[in-house]
Amino acid sequence: MGSLSGRVALVTGASRGIGAAVAVELGRRSAHVVLLARTQGGLEEVDDAIRAAGGTATLLPLDLQDGAGLDPVGPSIHGRFGRLDILVHCAGALGKLTPTPHIQPKDWDAVVGVNLAATWRLIRTCAPPLQAAPAGRVVFVTTGVAVAPRAYWGAYGATKAGMEHLVLSWAAEVTTTPLRINLFDPGVVATRMRADAMPGEDPARLAKPADVAPGLADLCEVAETRHGQRVVASSLSGVR
Repeated sequence: MGSLSGRVALVTGASRGIGAAVAVELGRRSAHVVLLARTQGGLEEVDDAIRAAGGTATLLPLDLQDGAGLDPVGPSIHGRFGRLDILVHCAGALGKLTPTPHIQPKDWDAVVGVNLAATWRLIRTCAPPLQAAPAGRVVFVTTGVAVAPRAYWGAYGATKAGMEHLVLSWAAEVTTTPLRINLFDPGVVATRMRADAMPGEDPARLAKPADVAPGLADLCEVAETRHGQRVVASSLSGVR
């Protein structure tokens, strides 16, 4: 029996990268993990890894830009399992790194849809069961560029900054409840998004998703007391 036995966790972006790694870590700690991502094959691979670690999972193939599909997720999970204790939003969209005046409407809509609009929809759909949980825990994965703007990262940084504001506003609204809500900046990690942004970088020199997953999972523990904080992975910094 792990420390999260009996608890139900929803993880977005769970088919690869940090989302997959934290899903496996939560499963290892005995949470039942609802895996949300677009890619069925990737979700199945993560499901296999969770089961190999002794955990259990449910697959939820869904595009976070599908608002009609995302809106009923919270009540659906609660209806099936009778609870939702943990929400971890790892999914993110980089868009194209380009001068701000050159951002195209299609790219802008995609980045806003995943990084900002989905944040609002996840909060709206998951808040009731999370606030009803005896020790609800919420973690949104962020990036250093949200607080330290860089040239060409405008769309990604702006939407992540908006996400941070929205999440911390929600945290300020529930300070008198058992719910604990935090941001987690993993630093520079060898993910596909990082490879897309920095194709000439040697991923062997970077931290791996599994390196930062335990620190993120710690924010989901019942004993966690941090709230409304921007937690930066130990000894790591930069943009994801």
